[in-house]
Amino acid sequence: MSGPQCCSNPPLLNPNAGAGHVEKLAGLDSYVAGSSNSNLTVILISDIYGYEAPNLRKIADKVAAAGYYVVVPDFFFGDPYNPENADRPLPVWLKDHGTDKGFEAAKSTVEALKSKGVSAIGAAGFCWGAKVVVELAKSRLIQADVLLHPSFVSVDDIKGFDIPTAILGAEIDKMSPPELVKQFEQVLTAKPGVVSSFFLWLSTIILYYLNVLIVIF
Repeated sequence: MSGPQCCSNPPLLNPNAGAGHVEKLAGLDSYVAGSSNSNLTVILISDIYGYEAPNLRKIADKVAAAGYYVVVPDFFFGDPYNPENADRPLPVWLKDHGTDKGFEAAKSTVEALKSKGVSAIGAAGFCWGAKVVVELAKSRLIQADVLLHPSFVSVDDIKGFDIPTAILGAEIDKMSPPELVKQFEQVLTAKPGVVSSFFLWLSTIILYYLNVLIVIF
């Protein structure tokens, strides 16, 4: 199986990138941006390169500037995928960092946010992170979601939830090629869900700034 599209364009990680800061949330280092007094939160879940990717933090800052509290957790516990480590290829790394483990950590993040009084949570996941977002949506732990060049996501996954959803696929992505994204679209358009204003803001902002990261299908 070919690797996710993000494997072809690894970022230069920078722990000091972004206008926000890193703090502990649910036991995880998390990059946070925006006012912690906002009761509307967006969780951004990274691809395999983790939460120190500068472009990911730029998106977090832009979403925060629109009035949201944005959280980018380190679901890899300081161990993002390193393509230069020949002794630990992606299949081996994924055994230590499966999306199931990411989902368990994400649930704790959601619980911590709700304990702070957050009333609505949206999530956007990139590549590996999209599968984690799908599991949050299937469990009704979030109110809206955006999936960006998703990996490991199936048609059955998309059938498993009905919250407002946007899916952006890269046209050269072998994990979620255009024909699969089209199937996702067909499943979603058959659902009678109501699009919320919160979802419109979230998806519009991410769509606008995403063009610096991937080819939008």
